[in-house]
Amino acid sequence: MVASLIVWVGLAAAFVGLLGVVRPVRSIGLWPRRRAAMVVLAGVFLATLGLVLPAPTVSVAGATTQLDRIIPKFHFNEVHSLRVDAPAELVYQAMRQVTAGEIPLFQQLTWIRRFGRSTRESILNAPDTVPIIDVAARTGFLLLAADAPRELVVGSVVLAPDGWRRSAAATPADFSAIHGDGFATAVMNFHIVPDGNQASTITTETRVFATDAATRRRFAVYWRVIYPGSALIRRMWLRAIARRAGGVPVIIPTR
Repeated sequence: MVASLIVWVGLAAAFVGLLGVVRPVRSIGLWPRRRAAMVVLAGVFLATLGLVLPAPTVSVAGATTQLDRIIPKFHFNEVHSLRVDAPAELVYQAMRQVTAGEIPLFQQLTWIRRFGRSTRESILNAPDTVPIIDVAARTGFLLLAADAPRELVVGSVVLAPDGWRRSAAATPADFSAIHGDGFATAVMNFHIVPDGNQASTITTETRVFATDAATRRRFAVYWRVIYPGSALIRRMWLRAIARRAGGVPVIIPTR
């Protein structure tokens, strides 16, 4: 998250500086052009720094969820939580049934992610009326655990060496056995915990593990650029689940 913030602050600074080079504006202190050019260079440097910062390996101390057992080590992650005034059973059912059409900004942000291209059905090009978990499960994601009404875990190989076929990871055991250079695996869960009388806390976490340093650096560039949009989608996703469950969402600060 910090590295992504550095990237986007740098990009914003470079953009403002570029405006000052093209058309100097005294009111924002970008006069003369030389100063604006320095802002561009500083922004580019900052964005580059954010992209190349090393991603440390994080290890889970003790497994408390299915996610912990499936991917106990990772290099990238994001976590979002929401408290919902609905029992765990209803929240889990809503999580399984919510569609892309119910998630605000989902279609717009995924359209940007695929650069406006018309592609076959996938989680980045999901129909509005089909449960998004079902779309994921039939278009590249593997159902790794389904522990109703507590937790659901899906995973996908997001980077792989040339020649590798997705059919090589057709089962959870195959997925867990992936090794060798060039792989990055992503695992996402929804974890639901009862929270008081007829209320629940739902948390979604995404973890990515890269099998070697070169793949880690390659994925870091992608992750740090898309992180703000990814985080927004997940927050809106949780709110859509809360609405479908008939509960009132209460935002829990991101960890």
